[in-house]
Amino acid sequence: MPAPDTASLPAASSPADPPEPPPAPAGTPSEAAEPSVSEASAAPEAETAPRASDLKAAFKSAGVVWMGIFVLGLGFGVLVTAHGLPWWLAPIISGTVFAGSVEFILIGLIAASAPLASIALTTFLMNSRHLFYGLSYPLKRIRSRWGRLYASFSLCDEAFALHASREPETLTGGRMLWTHLGLHVGWAAGGALGGLTGATLLSEIEGMDFILTALFIVLALEAYLERPDLLTAGLAAASAAVALLLARGSMLLVAMLVFLTTLVARFLVTSRRSRRRA
Repeated sequence: MPAPDTASLPAASSPADPPEPPPAPAGTPSEAAEPSVSEASAAPEAETAPRASDLKAAFKSAGVVWMGIFVLGLGFGVLVTAHGLPWWLAPIISGTVFAGSVEFILIGLIAASAPLASIALTTFLMNSRHLFYGLSYPLKRIRSRWGRLYASFSLCDEAFALHASREPETLTGGRMLWTHLGLHVGWAAGGALGGLTGATLLSEIEGMDFILTALFIVLALEAYLERPDLLTAGLAAASAAVALLLARGSMLLVAMLVFLTTLVARFLVTSRRSRRRA
């Protein structure tokens, strides 16, 4: 029998050769588009890179305020020793109470042996403004639970003025915490140094009691220059004038209540106008 013509038969594929994969459809990412190991490891670094500059950003925006609150702490330490109290009481109160102007009043109450109920009521009334601070303070920028707890404890007028006047998107949690820590340490360190030097070196310096007022004037000017609003500034000034005339003894609390009321009324009026236009 004649041999079969194998040239005309189809060549059998070798079992060792794997079948060719079908072509990828259009729009399917190829293997070359997958991120490399170096790119994947660079992603966490990009997230942590801003944290390394948080301290620098906090110092740039709040360094002058840190120095100002340190000088103010010097005056508080001098006041403690001037009332015949031990110098170490100044850093203890500054570190644990951290209430600014309330601490100046607290020293007088302690020196006068005021009852505890009177001290507690006075402290509550003086610090009740923090209830309004919480309405607009960007605490959500801090993701850590412990960080939020510390920020709530160390929230002071200076920190509120530095952060509440800025857009929340421009703030990071690390920057806010560094700002709070710098204010806290500056105040406590100033109180300790003022208590150590006592009434012998700094008692003759005039104007120490005006440092707090000057500091808030500068902070108010910076907040206005950051976000100029003549109507809001006018409402704040009018609220302060009304509180000064009606309740001089509780001017701060009354002024903030009046100011909050005017802001709510302004918001309602603006909302109604926008609805009518729509």
